[in-house]
Amino acid sequence: MPESKNPYQSDIGFPSLSWEDEELDTRPLPLHERPMQARVDFEMALIAEHHIRVALAIENFWGHRDCVDYIRSLVLSGYKEGEKRLGFKPEVLSALMTLAELHKQAFGR
Repeated sequence: MPESKNPYQSDIGFPSLSWEDEELDTRPLPLHERPMQARVDFEMALIAEHHIRVALAIENFWGHRDCVDYIRSLVLSGYKEGEKRLGFKPEVLSALMTLAELHKQAFGR
């Protein structure tokens, strides 16, 4: 098999999975390095996929001083007036907690 000219290309045609950051012009952007709004949008999309009403409520509260308290109440309460809730999937719970932290970073509340 002829030698590959591209050092990032393996013999079978796929790019190598190992690289040095300084060797690349671009690299995948880790989630924690994304701009704040991109992180908020990512977490909101995940929540909306499973719980659209919760996502819409958070969207309405976003920027308000009670937003973090609302998110905490969602995470901590096991029930909603008159109905029992089973809770959230782990990825949704993680998104809620991340949104609470992002809100505190952005608005200090």
